[in-house]
Amino acid sequence: MCGRYGLTIDQEALSIAYGVDVLLAEHQPRYNIAPSQDVPVLLQNEHGRRIEGFRWGLVPSSSKDTKIGYRTINARSETVSVKPAYRGAWRQRRRCLILADGFFEWQELPSERGPKVPHWIRMADGRPFGFAGLWEQWDGQGQALFSCTILTTAANSLVAPIHDRMPVIFGDESEWNIWVDPQVPSPALTAALAPYPPEEMHACAVTTYVNRPANEGPRCIEPTRTTG
Repeated sequence: MCGRYGLTIDQEALSIAYGVDVLLAEHQPRYNIAPSQDVPVLLQNEHGRRIEGFRWGLVPSSSKDTKIGYRTINARSETVSVKPAYRGAWRQRRRCLILADGFFEWQELPSERGPKVPHWIRMADGRPFGFAGLWEQWDGQGQALFSCTILTTAANSLVAPIHDRMPVIFGDESEWNIWVDPQVPSPALTAALAPYPPEEMHACAVTTYVNRPANEGPRCIEPTRTTG
């Protein structure tokens, strides 16, 4: 799963990195993005691309309330087309790119006592990228709620020693162009939901400061030792 990630660039760099002029959500560098928070997502329609802020934790339009969002921060790519919580967004091509420049996974070390070891995983060259995402609109309590989920896949050889799952990643514009294009049928993209090439990524253990969701800032990604 992916339960925490970061987008550490500022708003100007964000616009440049993703080639978007329309930002409908303000952004400051964030090092410890957690479920239920609003997160920047890239969307595309006939009017072009834009970046909006959606709540992380997908709430299907048919839900009675928003509580399901705490259980739907991730969707397994292998079953996303059939699971009730996600199949509507998948079939209706409600796809988005969830913007990031790194994510966290926690490694359990059987031979050591203490908490799991958090790792910061990013592109080897440090560039921003995107997670494959789905979004939904839920209407209730007098206003519309827009929410999203991150698709996951099997871990690549870099991530596997840390965790058995990882987000589906699109590393540059040539890769995410098709994902956010609503004209492309979702079944045509199944093959793209694969582990990202490990040789293009980097991972390092970081301090347990990130374990507390309320903590923010560069200290969250302060390395302790390199793992790949």
